[in-house]
Amino acid sequence: MTLGRRDFFSTMMGAAAAAQVSGRAAATKLSMPGLFPGRVVSVRHPGCYLDGKSQAEPIRAMMRKGMAELTSAPDWTSAWRMFFEKGDVVGIKVNPVGQPDVISCTEVLQEIIAGLNQAGVPNKDIVVYDRYRQQFLRAGFQKWLPEGVREDWAAQDYQQMQLGMDGYDPDHYMEMALAQPGQDPRDAHVRRSYVAQFLTKRVNKLVNLPVLKHHQSAGVTLALKNLSHGLVNNVNRSHSSSTLNACGPFIPAVVNIPVIRDKTVLHVLDGILGMYHGGPGGRKGKYVFVNHTLYFATDPVAVDKTGWAVLDSKRLEKGMATIALSKPDADSTFLNCQPEHVEIAAALGLGVWDEKKIERKEFKLA
Repeated sequence: MTLGRRDFFSTMMGAAAAAQVSGRAAATKLSMPGLFPGRVVSVRHPGCYLDGKSQAEPIRAMMRKGMAELTSAPDWTSAWRMFFEKGDVVGIKVNPVGQPDVISCTEVLQEIIAGLNQAGVPNKDIVVYDRYRQQFLRAGFQKWLPEGVREDWAAQDYQQMQLGMDGYDPDHYMEMALAQPGQDPRDAHVRRSYVAQFLTKRVNKLVNLPVLKHHQSAGVTLALKNLSHGLVNNVNRSHSSSTLNACGPFIPAVVNIPVIRDKTVLHVLDGILGMYHGGPGGRKGKYVFVNHTLYFATDPVAVDKTGWAVLDSKRLEKGMATIALSKPDADSTFLNCQPEHVEIAAALGLGVWDEKKIERKEFKLA
């Protein structure tokens, strides 16, 4: 039997909704989709990336404009105090996976830290995190952190089988009837993805700093996927081969875990550079383009839909099919990528998908 698009989407959405989640966090007005459902602010500055390098001063101006327009706050400090206050311990989820092509920009990270400081959060209560310590170190983030800012991780480095529990919390997980080939699907441990202790035990709020990239299995790797595949273990089962691909339901099911949904309060999508094909990375710049833009949101669905459109526009410019209609080639081997995870996340209440309800505010700085 061949599934039509509607049947396929319904099946995927049902799988995500049927996933069991454990653990509880304190839901607040900041819980996703957050203070500004459907709002996406983009700030472009042609001087933010010159001669192959990010430029600190233009990025500082972009950050201040973006936070002010997202929040309608009168100034930089007031904008950050809408989300954070003294006594918070705040994590920042960076993305080093696409090295050497596209990773979270150091200057953007430093401005986020500066904003947290303005809200009353000292450096000792700021924790910069990626799931794999060695990827974090190879990207060089540790070289640029202000004094006192801490690092954290869940595992030392990438592993094909990801069932170890060091660094993960047995009380917070997503369970889905999905296993890698050769694993026993009757084993509850095999069916579960557990949340990193970094999030469950060591921080009470999270800033998400994803990048603008294509991804072979998920279609796009933006705000939602930076959370889903960076905060839990046992993720390889979501895309264990070019045809065994379940990113569509897996990504929103993970982000819907209460401790992730409730602690992630702000997304700054780093679109200074983008990668329109061959993701997540390692193509030595083959598909990298300069986009000169940062995107600000509390709603991961609205910002991901926006970033997805940017990538599709670049693909069309290059004479390629859009992401949803793309087929395998030498640099993207999955049979069908699954950007529908963004719409499924909206169906779970994580954000706004309806174009009529998305408010996009676009600014260009000189």
